[in-house]
Amino acid sequence: MADSVCSLCHGLTGESVSPMFPKLAGQQNEYLQLQLTDFKNHGRSAATDSRYMGGLSHLTKTQIAELADYFASQRAMQADTGTPDARGEVIFRQGLPERGIPPCSACHGTDGGGNGLIPRVAGQHASYMSQQIMVLQQTGQRPNGAPMLPVDHALSQADAESVARYMAALGTKQ
Repeated sequence: MADSVCSLCHGLTGESVSPMFPKLAGQQNEYLQLQLTDFKNHGRSAATDSRYMGGLSHLTKTQIAELADYFASQRAMQADTGTPDARGEVIFRQGLPERGIPPCSACHGTDGGGNGLIPRVAGQHASYMSQQIMVLQQTGQRPNGAPMLPVDHALSQADAESVARYMAALGTKQ
């Protein structure tokens, strides 16, 4: 199924080349299963989610588990080769305590690898990540993103872009 359905947007191994589509390679298995289940059940209401993923309502639990296993087992998404964003590193590693923003690394890990239901952010497309941060600011579009609401609401667009550029540079370089 990964080769016939998912690869068109995410690439055969989940290393999407288009920043419109997230990289899935090496993503957390539990997180992938949760997201695929949300797509299947129409639990994500952002316009792009409905446009691209609406056809997954036919997936079975077994197929969801198999897809998550496949992408989670791929070599972890490759980092951008650009210079890490200094402001983004501060936000990721220290947060912005004066605005009540904890460090991203507190949940996503010091290497950005995630854990279980917490997604891997290291090596993800920067423009995709900044867009997702903005989507998470819209409370009803991602019910499973509720823990991020207080953090994302306090981030400005410029801060979201900085931390997204930093996360994109984490991990193994291409």
